[in-house]
Amino acid sequence: MNLDQLEKRLQTLVEVHLLNYLPIKKKEGLVAQQIAAAIQTNLQEEGDQKIASNAYTLSAHPSVMAGWKKDPALIERFRSILETVAEEAEIDFGAPLSFLLASDPALNPDEIRILASQRVEKLSETQGMETKKEGNATSEKIPANAFLIVHGTKVFPLNKAVVNIGRRMENELTIDDPRVSRNHAQLRAVNGRYVIFDLNSTGGTYVNSQRSHQSVLYPGDVISLAGVPLIFGQDNPPRRADLSETAPFNSSGSERPTALLPKHPADDDTIL
Repeated sequence: MNLDQLEKRLQTLVEVHLLNYLPIKKKEGLVAQQIAAAIQTNLQEEGDQKIASNAYTLSAHPSVMAGWKKDPALIERFRSILETVAEEAEIDFGAPLSFLLASDPALNPDEIRILASQRVEKLSETQGMETKKEGNATSEKIPANAFLIVHGTKVFPLNKAVVNIGRRMENELTIDDPRVSRNHAQLRAVNGRYVIFDLNSTGGTYVNSQRSHQSVLYPGDVISLAGVPLIFGQDNPPRRADLSETAPFNSSGSERPTALLPKHPADDDTIL
């Protein structure tokens, strides 16, 4: 099945399964093109077998995403489309499919973005790992199965209590982009959640289009490091106590919830 055949078959499946979810009717052709491109991303051949990415992110404007999150059938319909076309095209995903819904205020209400990601390791391997901090002998549990999607294509598993992000090669996550500061941001595990801290970067750190100095992250949050996009995700995340359902934080104000960290002697030279 070549790309044109793949897009035509996907358009038929989209019309059957997803038409009612599209913000603007008659967009099924564009959606089919995006799904086809997502399947083709990182497509690998191992002998006679073709392996496609198994992690997919569906991004839309918050007004559209609000409706999507109320209907769990959306994911099952999208899964059905991928499994059907993969079987017909003799493509294997190599692992169970996973999906992430991400609100993106930068998108227009009639836009949908579909991205495929290639996992670099099994996320389940990070579950249950803990680290201890010296000084007060406190321990922070690393959030289970958390990850960042970098540039929309690569998955970076989060399996440490502290993850430094920036251009420096010494960072746990190095992003080679001139817009990103050498020491741009830091993730810390706090009370079972990841919190992102801006390290006085030049271009700033934004969470869901809001500039933030420190912010608790929830699955689907869109992070921008001076324009470089990251998406925070978590397989089987814990439920938020302040909401009836797990969803990205969406506030009309300029402030998001923050986490206060106890000050330790070792933190005196750290910029938060």
